[in-house]
This record gives sequence, structure tokens and C-alpha cells, in this order.
Amino acid sequence: QVQLVESGGGLVQAGGSLRLSCAASGGTFGSYGMGWFRQAPGKEREFVAAISWSGGNAWLAASVKGRFTISRDNAKNTVYLQMNSLKLEDTAVYYCAAERSGVPSTGPREYDYWGQGTQVTVSS
Repeated sequence: QVQLVESGGGLVQAGGSLRLSCAASGGTFGSYGMGWFRQAPGKEREFVAAISWSGGNAWLAASVKGRFTISRDNAKNTVYLQMNSLKLEDTAVYYCAAERSGVPSTGPREYDYWGQGTQVTVSS
């Protein structure tokens, strides 16, 4: 069973930066497509970023493009989300997810494994 554990969330002022990490265990991380999603109170879970198994392809939601970067280190079984120029509307619980095909989707239903989430709060 694959386990995903996110870390790095917290409280940050608008304009600041955070780096989220997601450590995987129990599976073949290097073959999985990985994604980051977020969910704000009262809203549906939304796609943020995704990266292919090799790291050679990445996708970002329009709302975060130019501010967020997704990367992965297969030797460390970890995927990262670097978040810069944070805005109030980035406040949410951020989840990482893994899908077994290796080519990730923007749709949460395509993912097979999920972490427990980490809270990111951006203050003014």
C-alpha cells in the first residue's frame, strides 16, 4: 500500500513563499505520475500541478502558473511544490496524489493514492 505524507505547510504572509514536500513509501514512486491538489473551505478539490513519472513533463493550473513549480526527486521518493508570490486565495489544504499510469491527470478521480493534506494559510 502506498503512503503519501505531505509537509511544509503553514502560515505565511501574502507575497511570501513555501515549499511543500510529499514523501512516498510502500510503492514504486519512480513509476507514478504525481499531482498536487488543494481544497479551500466550501469549495471543491481543485488541480494545482502535476508531474510525469520521469519529471520530464509538468502541468500547472492557470491560477498558479508563473508562481508555483512542481518537481520530483525519484531517489528520495519525494515530490515538491514550490510556491512563490503567495496570494490570499491560495489558502487551502494541499494534497499530493499518485497515479499508477505514470502520466498524471488534472482530474482527481484519476489518482489512486492520496496524502492526508497540509494546511497552507496566506495572511494579509
